[in-house]
Amino acid sequence: MALLEIVKYPEPVLHAVGKPVERFDDELKKLVADMFETMYDAKGVGLAAPQVNVSQRLFVMDVPDEEGKSNKIIAVNPEIIYVEGEQIGDEGCLSFPSIYVPIQRNQRAILRAQNMAGNWFEFDGENLAARCVLHETDHCDGIVFLNRMTKLKREMAKRKIKKLQKTGQWE
Repeated sequence: MALLEIVKYPEPVLHAVGKPVERFDDELKKLVADMFETMYDAKGVGLAAPQVNVSQRLFVMDVPDEEGKSNKIIAVNPEIIYVEGEQIGDEGCLSFPSIYVPIQRNQRAILRAQNMAGNWFEFDGENLAARCVLHETDHCDGIVFLNRMTKLKREMAKRKIKKLQKTGQWE
């Protein structure tokens, strides 16, 4: 396994719709293993392939359940098939270091995706799990969380990013 470089906003790969994964092979297994290692090293709960400069529809996540147990999910070719409710909560992104902003998301989201064998499954997430599924699926669709912010919060975040870039803290 290897740590991958997490690309930062405004890299073009973050704004591109990921290509569907068609090959479920050893190369995909290695990428997924490296993505989990990278996500854990960065103290994240989710990581999408575009964030490691791979324009594919793939993400990994590990949002602990109510008892605090690991709940690893690999979502290949993810799609959101149902949402309900609303929640507002601080959200961060590994491609936006030091940026945490209240974002409105659905309280519940049902994900449909393929596993590593190419078989379809559904995952029903609530609260943080729903937030993570929605956030990572957005990455696969070329949507960054700046697009989900209010105009005021987006402008404030952009100003903070420029300040971090000027001081060399955005690399």
